[in-house]
Amino acid sequence: MSFRRILIANRGEIALRIIRTLREMGIESVAIYSDVDARSPHVLAADIAVNLKGETPSETYLNMERILEVARRYHVDAVHPGYGFLAENPQFSRMVSEAGMVFIGPSAQEIERLGDKATAKEIARRAGVPIAPSSPPLRDTREIIQWVERIGPPVLLKASAGGGGKGMKKVENPDNLADTVEMAKREALSAFGDDTLIVEKFIFPVRHIEVQIMADTHGNILTIGERECSLQRRHQKIIEESPSPVLEDDERRKLMDYARRIIEEAGYTGAGTVEFMYSEGEFYFLEVNTRIQVEHPVTEMRFGLDLIRMQIEVARGGVLEEDIPAPSGHSIEARLYAEDPLAGFLPQTGKIHALEFPNMPGVRIDYGIMEGNEISPYYDPMIAKIIAHGPDRETARRRLIQALEETLLIGPANNQHFLIYLLRSREFIEGETFTHTVDELTARYKDEEFTIPGELLRIVAEKLRGPFRASSGEKSRSGDNPTRRIRPGIYP
Repeated sequence: MSFRRILIANRGEIALRIIRTLREMGIESVAIYSDVDARSPHVLAADIAVNLKGETPSETYLNMERILEVARRYHVDAVHPGYGFLAENPQFSRMVSEAGMVFIGPSAQEIERLGDKATAKEIARRAGVPIAPSSPPLRDTREIIQWVERIGPPVLLKASAGGGGKGMKKVENPDNLADTVEMAKREALSAFGDDTLIVEKFIFPVRHIEVQIMADTHGNILTIGERECSLQRRHQKIIEESPSPVLEDDERRKLMDYARRIIEEAGYTGAGTVEFMYSEGEFYFLEVNTRIQVEHPVTEMRFGLDLIRMQIEVARGGVLEEDIPAPSGHSIEARLYAEDPLAGFLPQTGKIHALEFPNMPGVRIDYGIMEGNEISPYYDPMIAKIIAHGPDRETARRRLIQALEETLLIGPANNQHFLIYLLRSREFIEGETFTHTVDELTARYKDEEFTIPGELLRIVAEKLRGPFRASSGEKSRSGDNPTRRIRPGIYP
């Protein structure tokens, strides 16, 4: 099977990332966009770009009928969903297939099986993979309370139909338990259209480690290394790395075996990620993400692979080569967000007045925003992913810090300085990072100060087309190199 034209049912950096691979493969790209995204990089890069006429996700990137209408009009052979939006929606997968096009991802049945947490855990049980103590899917508040008492606090209430931290509540004591359950159910219903919850034992301290897999329709399964994703806020990752700095070789072999068993038991095809909790030498299956992950470049840089290309090859019936390149060195990714670390990481909106990334050896920039674009309240506020690779972890860490320091970003409050702070922390340097580490470091970060080099201040002044005025105590004579001390979150 060959593909001549593929529609990308997404936006931002992942859409642009897919377009680049399609161009290398000689396949035409069809991009879709909202009114807000009319000047976004993925729109400008695509061979064909179609306005979906609207601003909100429901009007545009979640509008299945409208997207398929565009796909039919331009006679596309396949649809790539990227991640987020419709990537793990079984109805969309089914609609694409019924329209005579190929969905570049798992089948609707596979998404349904693994997208439901309870079903996925049953698959893990059958495969002999450890899971944390947990309940079956529950809707009745009284039953949920009974399971909390049976497992014993602390526990997590989790939406059965989804992830990303939506609908997740931690319960440490029985006070106001009924109210907490109702709140979790409302959030789950709002996010996923299903208020079913699972009660799961809260394990602490814990790391989040995941395995990248790729499986074809001929029974071949590749486990392409692991990624450590423990640095999170609001249950969402901001720094990822490969390999994990704490696993021994025998633990890594066990982890790969667990991931393979689950994929075999599920009969899964395409790209996916098998996620685990890791605590005190033990792994516990968490979930399967039935799509390409945001952090896939970490694996690509370490293995020298193009996972998007592999997805497309699998979708058109290709056979995976088992002899993939051996992993090399270490890679780390930082997600640059328009969000305020000093205000609970609340998303920020506004115009990007200036945005320039460094060109450095061993550094890759995946971006979806460019200078002059607006950060909209309608979509995820990620500006870019900055990924560094090196022969060892310390080299990768230093390269990533340098790349972040040399990134010029003038616009809404963002986490640029906070990412640098995390990468310089003792916890990260020593590999002592857990899912609660960001919360602990945020409290210390509020008292930090950063130095902005004078040369950067001059660039800022030039970008803003205003005179540079040195603050008190700074030199401003010709030839001097002034600096300015700032509190994090305060931008020139």
